[in-house]
Amino acid sequence: MFHSFFPQPKLFFTSAAVWAAICIAVWYTVGPQMGAAIGLPPLAPGEKAPLGLAYFTSPDNLWFYLYFLIFVLTFGFAWKVIARDHPWTSWSIWGSAFIVFIAYFAVQLQVALNNWRGPFFDMFQKGLSGDKSVTAEALWGLQLYFLQIGIVFVVVNVITAFFTNHYVFRWRTAMNDYYMSLWPKLRHIEGASQRVQEDTMRFANILEGLGVAFINSIMTLVVFLPLLFQMSDYVGDVPILGAVPHSLFWLAIGWSLFGTALLAFAGIKLPGLQFRNQRVEAAYRKELVYGEDDADRADPITVRELFANVRRNYFRMYWHYCYFNVARFTYNQLDATLLTFILIPTVAAGRITMGVWQQIATAFGEVSNSFQYLVSYWSTIIELLSIHKRLKAFEAAIDDKPLPEIDQRYLETQMEEEGRPA
Repeated sequence: MFHSFFPQPKLFFTSAAVWAAICIAVWYTVGPQMGAAIGLPPLAPGEKAPLGLAYFTSPDNLWFYLYFLIFVLTFGFAWKVIARDHPWTSWSIWGSAFIVFIAYFAVQLQVALNNWRGPFFDMFQKGLSGDKSVTAEALWGLQLYFLQIGIVFVVVNVITAFFTNHYVFRWRTAMNDYYMSLWPKLRHIEGASQRVQEDTMRFANILEGLGVAFINSIMTLVVFLPLLFQMSDYVGDVPILGAVPHSLFWLAIGWSLFGTALLAFAGIKLPGLQFRNQRVEAAYRKELVYGEDDADRADPITVRELFANVRRNYFRMYWHYCYFNVARFTYNQLDATLLTFILIPTVAAGRITMGVWQQIATAFGEVSNSFQYLVSYWSTIIELLSIHKRLKAFEAAIDDKPLPEIDQRYLETQMEEEGRPA
């Protein structure tokens, strides 16, 4: 699954994670000083970020683009040397780097939009209160900045979708070519054709959505966590806890980790059930296919027994999803009201304006949603894990290792039905 597209996957992803951590650490420690040294300094204390398109060409952002390029080229050329014989390095290395960058740029769009919310909603609030200094022209002027950001947003999303589609299909092509080159070893595994065609397709399609969302979540945390840390200065006492330094920052992290742990515990059995569901559905479908050509197959007793297995597994899944959904929907309802509950004392004390409220709500929501990646995509992750289990049988056959336990049980059952020794 990964070896076909990425060079030495374990080493590649480990080195990428370590290199990314180094890049982030350098950026937040000496990065501003490095940028200032080449004439691209960060914003001065108290200086407001420019609105609209000017935000993306500000000195600190230009410095980041250059910084990102330097670190990516260093990492990429090192791996091009290490894996010079791998056929997919151009897509797996440079394509992955481009996806990471475009994900970061998409998060910067959210930051630009959050910068706009402050002055716009502060002026909006003044207008609602009857302040005659607010004019329609001023509000329209701020709306123009929103339109500029929106145009960039459309362009970035179109580019992201188009490139990601091609990137993921290349990955599927790499898997397909790799498996087909070893087809003589794989063809005897149950459902081999389905795994090469359907499972690789589904694996690629699901990874497209989950992968982009995961990278966006990481980039969002990198960008918005420092902003939330600063915005916590606006918040006074927190209900129940009282005065907590940088309260929004710690509450967002703690609440999100709690939700992730809760959902992971509640849904721990679901991947195995989903995998077993694919098994019983495949067995039922296979018998019906045999029955199309052979009158002795798909008899009522056999079909009834196979469908009973399907029914039994679905009912087990429904039960486990029931208590999983209790945990998920309860958490989501509490999550929707958490920030308002926290900020009620601050609002009552008049410490923030409507514009600041909008900025805090956006930053808190972005951080919370990013930490809740597992909460948001758990059902899709379960499906991906079940496909991964199926494709692991291919990995076992390729490396001449024993099949996974569930595949062994299935093979033994098939041999017993055909009268062969297990």
